[in-house]
Amino acid sequence: MAKVKHTFVCQSCGVTSPKWIGRCNSCGEWNTFVEEVVSTKSKTSVIPVASIGHIEARPFKLSEISIRESDRLDTCNGELNRVLGGGFVPGGITLLGGEPGIGKSTLVLQVALSLKNKKVLYVSGEESLQQLKLRAMRLGYEDDNCIFLSETSMEKILLHVDREKPDFLIIDSIQTVVTEMLETAAGSVGQIRECANLILKTVKPMQVPTLLIGHINKEGSLAGPKVLEHIVDTVLQFEGDRNHLFRILRSSKNRFGSTSELGIFEMEQTGLREVINPSELLLSNHDIQLSGTSISCIQDGMRSFMIEVQALVSSAAYGTPQRSSTGFDIRRLNMLLAVLEKRAGFRLMAKDVFLNIAGGIKIQDPAMDLSVITSVLSSSFDLAIDTRCCFAGEVGLTGEIRPVQRIEQRIIEADKLGFKRIYASVSNPSKLQNLGVSLEIFNVRRIDELVKSLFAG
Repeated sequence: MAKVKHTFVCQSCGVTSPKWIGRCNSCGEWNTFVEEVVSTKSKTSVIPVASIGHIEARPFKLSEISIRESDRLDTCNGELNRVLGGGFVPGGITLLGGEPGIGKSTLVLQVALSLKNKKVLYVSGEESLQQLKLRAMRLGYEDDNCIFLSETSMEKILLHVDREKPDFLIIDSIQTVVTEMLETAAGSVGQIRECANLILKTVKPMQVPTLLIGHINKEGSLAGPKVLEHIVDTVLQFEGDRNHLFRILRSSKNRFGSTSELGIFEMEQTGLREVINPSELLLSNHDIQLSGTSISCIQDGMRSFMIEVQALVSSAAYGTPQRSSTGFDIRRLNMLLAVLEKRAGFRLMAKDVFLNIAGGIKIQDPAMDLSVITSVLSSSFDLAIDTRCCFAGEVGLTGEIRPVQRIEQRIIEADKLGFKRIYASVSNPSKLQNLGVSLEIFNVRRIDELVKSLFAG
């Protein structure tokens, strides 16, 4: 006989407690414990083997298991296919997270309406059917293969899934659906965990690829317990700033592909557009050369592209120098300025320094160090840098230029875009001269060598 048990669960990290406490001992958050009702089975003795009954499933050898690459569901979106590893896997559950208004529902609706000859079930717990219709009209899609359902009851949703037998299931969002098995509110730790388990038990035997949309909390991580990320097969993160056009799609977990790929989209009036060559959009197309700008060849995941770094150095007007950075770590900027002050002799501590990464995207590649110090010195000297030069190197605390990973891919990308020279570390492998590229590879050992090459005379 089942027993009813009351427990308290932290809404931030998912840890349980037999009684209510004000501060969670696990994550340190205050007033996050909510009472939940848990149904447990009574303890019994060991079940005899004879009472188990007939076993339907049997174990297989690895050689007996057959797979086909064509089983993946093509999303008709090149950037999304790149991140997923080729498309959605039958029976796989994908979790898509991102900030409110970043474009999660827009991307998912575009994918749902682009699948031809596929039956798609789109379950929305946040928007009505009329709102979905208006969004589809704004995107310019008309497809009757996609059916829409506005429902928040998990039991009713699973009944529709069993009745419709869709080829693709979308639930927007997992925080809005509830199950009658628990008495807690929607979005609680218990509801999210139980609903995810019910979806898992339903779609796996039916081999239906499923996409769940999830909210994120104030810390920027996916809302709900970490067990939700363990249940799903793929976790995608949609990043970007609502004040800028570009969106980046990353994969933090992928059981069926690599987590090193990323997709880049541009937000337009008609929805999200794939950015096939991000370098062309992230570089300024001005004819005149301006001081304080340089081009960095960065690597994000397995993808290489060029990005413009802008710097402005001026005298401190209020006595205390200002340091401002957009898209680049402010602590690393302060470290690079200290290296220029100590190792190269440039007096920048009494000046204001402002740094901006064009396009509004955030980059954490250490190879940007060389381009950052070059832009700062260019603005300080008020001397322009040739726009046909690019940079890829990490700056150490001793002032040396250190090599970066995948330098071969960076050089090939720079040559493809028509750059004439790339500045890199002298410690790079000697085989770089045999890549068959037309641009000149200028190896530098320290910051002073870079300064003499760029600003001498």
